[in-house]
Amino acid sequence: MIRAYSKRLLSPFSGQVQIVEGPRVRALTLDGQRWEMQYRLLPDAEQEREYKLYGKPARRRYVPIASIQGGRTERLGLPGFFDRSGVDAQIDELADYLTDVALPFPAADHFEYWLLDHRDEAPLALIFSCTEAEEMALYSERTEWTALPAARMNIPATTKEQEASVPPVNYRLEGLVNERAGRRPRAAWFQRRSDETTPFPPLLVSEDWDDEAAHQLCQRYVARQAPLLLMLHGLDDADRLRLEQAARHNVMEVERFYPLYPRVADEKLMSAMRVEARLRGAETAPSNS
Repeated sequence: MIRAYSKRLLSPFSGQVQIVEGPRVRALTLDGQRWEMQYRLLPDAEQEREYKLYGKPARRRYVPIASIQGGRTERLGLPGFFDRSGVDAQIDELADYLTDVALPFPAADHFEYWLLDHRDEAPLALIFSCTEAEEMALYSERTEWTALPAARMNIPATTKEQEASVPPVNYRLEGLVNERAGRRPRAAWFQRRSDETTPFPPLLVSEDWDDEAAHQLCQRYVARQAPLLLMLHGLDDADRLRLEQAARHNVMEVERFYPLYPRVADEKLMSAMRVEARLRGAETAPSNS
């Protein structure tokens, strides 16, 4: 039986991975263009002992076995103890399944681990998520939020910030969020439901700041992360629209991740961004002459 679903990449949040999973082989993509196939190894003796002693489930371990891009499957070399024929059969089964799938897949990581606001213990920032209740035991009891590093997501500094040599927006927001969690920070697991009444921040970190400078810092971070945040499921029209408007400054990322957007709020704007991205791509493509 094949299962197809998506989950958020955490922590920090860096997108939404699409997963097609068979009994022992799975395929993953971050952009809908290139798929990596992985083979799940069985738990070793030490993991089996831990499970018997502590009831802690074994963390699944995978090894890459193939990749698919443009409809072409490229098999990787395998250790000698692998049953090549058995593995190849599972690769072919998933490759056939992927030929006509519709992306994105439904989100399945409904178990969420949130850093809490020390003032009212409301969800402040998302740290982890998982798809099954038993997986929660595999995660550490972490009580700090991590922003996407500046090396991976550069947020332009203002002239004033450059003159003052202040740290990047990413790390200043990270500090503010963790400071808001208090001296004895707490985090907790939640199971998200369709009839949820708890006020979870829709963009994975609270945008509600009393201090205007902190609010603006948060908005700059969210705006720069917009091409990734647009992959989230369940956003309302207002949030999706403002993310699409913010993403206009990073159209190449929009074009890359567009296949994984569950919905579009402004079709005209999205079309314009994608056209601009293609024109830019044509300008930078190497000449054959």
